[in-house]
Amino acid sequence: MREIADRLRAWHDAGTAYAVATVVSVGGSAPRQPGAAMAVSETGEAVGSVSGGCVEGAVYELCGEALRTGTPVRESFGYSDDDAFAVGLTCGGTIEVFVRPGPLPEAALTAISRDEQVAVAHLMDESAATFVVWPDRHTGSSGLADVDRVVVGEARAMLDGGVTGVRSVRCRDGLDVFVQSHAPAPRLLVFGAIDHAAAVAKIGSFLGYRVTVCDARPVFATPARFPGADEVVVDWPHRYLNEQADQGRIDGRTVVCVLTHDAKFDVPLLEVALRLPVAYVGAMGSRRTHDDRMRRLRDAGMADAELARLHSPIGLDLGARTPEETALSIAAEFVALRRGGSAAPLVRTAGPIHHDTAAATGDVA
Repeated sequence: MREIADRLRAWHDAGTAYAVATVVSVGGSAPRQPGAAMAVSETGEAVGSVSGGCVEGAVYELCGEALRTGTPVRESFGYSDDDAFAVGLTCGGTIEVFVRPGPLPEAALTAISRDEQVAVAHLMDESAATFVVWPDRHTGSSGLADVDRVVVGEARAMLDGGVTGVRSVRCRDGLDVFVQSHAPAPRLLVFGAIDHAAAVAKIGSFLGYRVTVCDARPVFATPARFPGADEVVVDWPHRYLNEQADQGRIDGRTVVCVLTHDAKFDVPLLEVALRLPVAYVGAMGSRRTHDDRMRRLRDAGMADAELARLHSPIGLDLGARTPEETALSIAAEFVALRRGGSAAPLVRTAGPIHHDTAAATGDVA
């Protein structure tokens, strides 16, 4: 939803009617996860995607129907063995889509655009009542106090866990609610203001990360050199990372890339990074640099279990030469780790292409 929120806000401000189709559940090798959304305006403009192309045409028509009738629609799509050309997912998976006529509450669009921690909950009945739920407050009502209490409580619990999905409303048989949790974008911290850092920042931004480049040398750490970064910080890397952790700005989705390959920066930084609950820590350098770095870290008191978390030399073996190719190899490694991929060529693997690393998915990247 985040990727279309600004367009929805523009339609909202212009008074343009629209309908929103959201993936609420998936099965098998589905191309998009719960929370993926497509919207269609009354003028016929479409933004977003629910399937990467397989059923977009059919969902576009459902949005048009919802606009004409004002009635929500709940529809499932799967592969048809009897008619391979029927509307469905050629990948063999299934998706369930919930289509509701807009507009979404202004509070929801504002919160999503501001990257706030918020859940948007839709009752999946004819009312399509919508709730906007923050950790400490909420807006919206179904008109039934017991339903409101259950929906808000469920949405708040799912928001706390970063979970998106369908839940039953316990006090009403047959009534479901779809809750979409929105969290701030995951962080990519790039240490070392070198040319490779600019390429890593660019691909990190493309992947949906909030990118910070940090270096202690002000002559190199300038916004002009890193247009792909959200912020450029001049500070000693280990001190900056410690401060971010103390401020609660580091979490289990954070990616740390150490690109300086200079021991006076790397060792103090890695002593901090490898003891934080982050998703990934990678360090650039030759195998000789890696061996020297590991020796220094052991001398500094790092345990084997802590050192085992270090991805060094950083990246996958793509034969990369240029900064852009190197950035691709680094990003491929941390994406594979995040998604549970093997990083092997698909032609050499079997089974599902998409890996389910968790029971439910949040709208985070």
